[in-house]
Amino acid sequence: QDKGTKMTEFWLISAPGEKTCQQTWEKLHAATTKHNNLSTNSKFNIPDLKVGTLDVLVGLSDELAKLDAFVESVVKKVAQYMADVLEDSKDKVQENLLANGGLLEQQWQAEHKFCSSSLDTVPFLFVFKGVNQIDNDLKARASAYNNLKGNLQNLERKNAGSLLTRSLADIVKKEDFVLDSEYLVTLLVIVPKLNYNDWVKQYETLAEMVVPRSSNVLFEDQDSYLCNVTLFRKAVDDFKHKAREYKFMVRDFQYNEEEMKADKEEMNRLSTDKKKQFGPLVRWLKVNFSEAFIAWIHVKALRVFVESVLRYGLPVNFQAMLLQPNKKTMKKLREVLYDLYKHLDSSAAAIIDATMDIPGLNLSQQEYYPYVYYKIDCNLLEFK
Repeated sequence: QDKGTKMTEFWLISAPGEKTCQQTWEKLHAATTKHNNLSTNSKFNIPDLKVGTLDVLVGLSDELAKLDAFVESVVKKVAQYMADVLEDSKDKVQENLLANGGLLEQQWQAEHKFCSSSLDTVPFLFVFKGVNQIDNDLKARASAYNNLKGNLQNLERKNAGSLLTRSLADIVKKEDFVLDSEYLVTLLVIVPKLNYNDWVKQYETLAEMVVPRSSNVLFEDQDSYLCNVTLFRKAVDDFKHKAREYKFMVRDFQYNEEEMKADKEEMNRLSTDKKKQFGPLVRWLKVNFSEAFIAWIHVKALRVFVESVLRYGLPVNFQAMLLQPNKKTMKKLREVLYDLYKHLDSSAAAIIDATMDIPGLNLSQQEYYPYVYYKIDCNLLEFK
């Protein structure tokens, strides 16, 4: 199948066991693959959990809904931050995070660690604590890394931009200046390229006491040249004033080797720090994305379990199944599922006219179907 028709959305559904749960699975699989492949399916086996009273289950159902929303938000935060950190390779992020849908089943089959006990308490504390820790760590790590990145960007900005504003530390050299002279001083002047001929003709006469032939072009950007010129200190104000009339801008600049060296060192330090932190940060994000994601799938599994017991009753007898719908045939898949399971729910059958566009009611924002249904949306990035 071409990648284009695959969704990053999965439907986790459950239906009651027929004679056996295997039969339930075979019936669904046959129905969705009969005409053309409406979805890619796999069994999603949930271990038997100790069930408390009905009241406990109803309470759990609400708690799990809140936990689901919280864990999903952390999964998405980690994914989004990974995209921010990887900057130029955003397109690789999604595949980095989720190799394919198979990951869902594999992660679930490999990790039943939250589900080995009675339903009341353990899963919640376990999931919430773990994911809350990831959320807090992410805030701290992101804040440290973003600070570093911000400081580096500010310095880089200072070293870019037009000659009127940018730092000149990496452009000028010691030999461009007359230094430590009691009488003479070297100024730096930004000369628009269009006015350069005027500069050459005029600069020696803009004020008294300009040293002849003391001007050189030190650097150029798109629009301007950076020139130096040496003159007597007492003529500086006069020179600045006159230069402005010709659109020559004197930059406020003192040559200070120590300061320039410190700036350069700071930039190198930040750049090295950023490189040093990048690898461990990406590794942390990958590991903790996986942890949070596994926790999220566990919460979905617990929700399916609780909801299935509430709907289909005891003893526990249902088959959970994971479907990855094909984009173009989602509507058809809904119809096939509805036909398969409408008998489960007399009220739904009465309310829903089978010719309706989408079988399903919107009850309190949660889509309602005769079978237990949860969506797992694995499109974790909002590309801006």
